[in-house]
Amino acid sequence: MAKRVGVDKWLFGTVLLLVLFGLVSVFSASAVMAQQTTGSPYSFVTKQAAFALVGLIALFVLMRIDYRRYNNPKLIFTLMGVTGILLIAVFAMSGMNGAHRWIRLAGTTLQPSELAKPVIVLFLAWWLQTRIHKIDDIKETILPAVIPPLLYIGLIMKEPDLGTAMVCAAVLMLMLYLAGIQMKWIAVAAACAAPVMYWMLFHVAWRAARMKVFLNPEADPKGAGFHILQSLIAVGSGGLGGRGLMEGVQKLFFLPEPQTDFIFANICEELGLIGALCVVAAFCLLGYRGLRTAFLSRDPFARFLAFGLTTAILVQAFFNMSVVLALLPTKGIPLPFISSGGTSVFVTLACMGVLLNVTREVD
Repeated sequence: MAKRVGVDKWLFGTVLLLVLFGLVSVFSASAVMAQQTTGSPYSFVTKQAAFALVGLIALFVLMRIDYRRYNNPKLIFTLMGVTGILLIAVFAMSGMNGAHRWIRLAGTTLQPSELAKPVIVLFLAWWLQTRIHKIDDIKETILPAVIPPLLYIGLIMKEPDLGTAMVCAAVLMLMLYLAGIQMKWIAVAAACAAPVMYWMLFHVAWRAARMKVFLNPEADPKGAGFHILQSLIAVGSGGLGGRGLMEGVQKLFFLPEPQTDFIFANICEELGLIGALCVVAAFCLLGYRGLRTAFLSRDPFARFLAFGLTTAILVQAFFNMSVVLALLPTKGIPLPFISSGGTSVFVTLACMGVLLNVTREVD
């Protein structure tokens, strides 16, 4: 297939648009709170802009590096080892809100679970590319493919970060499905995961309470149900066209984490249904261009790489929006490109740089 001279301009433009919109959204959601807590309304957005700038530099660099260079077991296992060490190192750090998810270095924080997603994709792309013809061989293909990602997922769940662990598990299953694995093996995996998920959700006290609140948030509107109800109030009060940018009310110490986990609720309130649908449309366009690249590529490694990087973003965006709309229980997971979070925006932009390089290989 003829090699494209440039990268996919639709994908490139969509990524830039989402990043710029994210900076505006972070400022709108955090300005009042930042003024009260730090004395400057720009503290959150300035930090986000710095990470976005570094992420964009990484994007421009990586989209010029031939993706085939990553098809190297020495590089892949080095990245896996470093990521595994970082995932273990978080437990040596002091916790924050009862969780060990961050490594603090030089006045900033690193969230290793964000690194785990692209590393899992890279490992699976390398492992599955030559095993499509024997994808259902449990000893030679399936077990070696799932054991390293499952170790990462276990460490992430231990932090605890069930939301990111579920994103990683979903990407794992989707990439195996793309490789042609029979549905019986996916059913077996689901059957094995079901008791673990049941235990995690209903036998861990705080998660069990969260599940009860999810089913009936009105039972404790000022306590456990506060997050969900305030999010729904923000979404509903936006109407069709919204209150206007910077005019949201729920972010004024009602909506929890308006610049991170619940930023989509603030977008719905300020920009209304129209603004929310525009955000959804942007992710749909990104997903279409990314998956198009995967399905048009003749190189199996490129196909798996593009598919995994794209689905990781789509699954995470789906989880975040579903939490905001009370379709899923509350979990701390950012909206890609948009939510405040330095590691998230940097890693996501770096992944898009790799994906954009792959787009050079298709018409």
